[in-house]
Amino acid sequence: MKFLIQRVESASVTVEGSVTGEIQKGFLVFVGVTNEDTTEIADRMVKKMLGLRIFEDEEGKTNRSLADVEGSLLIVSQFTLYADCKKGNRPSFIKAGNPEHAKKLYQYIVEHTKKSAHVQTGIFGAAMKISLINDGPFTVILDSEELF
Repeated sequence: MKFLIQRVESASVTVEGSVTGEIQKGFLVFVGVTNEDTTEIADRMVKKMLGLRIFEDEEGKTNRSLADVEGSLLIVSQFTLYADCKKGNRPSFIKAGNPEHAKKLYQYIVEHTKKSAHVQTGIFGAAMKISLINDGPFTVILDSEELF
């Protein structure tokens, strides 16, 4: 499982001209899932993400978490995080989870994070337009294969 996390001042997702999710200060989180991922891995990834101290404190040091700043989450499914570009110029997505499995885990992650933060989402599998004001810029990649 991969989370690409961008610290944002604001972010929104639009599907077919309608805004489906919009946040102010917080994290825009792109979620990629493989067939080997489980709810246990998702739990650990969510815990790690929510614990990240990447917001500035009064001294300008990245020492505050999402909860400390009362931030929100915009969570968007993103199978392309598993693009394999080793051969040729057209990426392969064979490592991405099958849609049924990935959707279940994506929905699980959304519901799990709602216990700790205000959460908005995109629409799984839809063509989405993402707008954001990246704060920093500050982008972090959490990869379960490297963390656990």
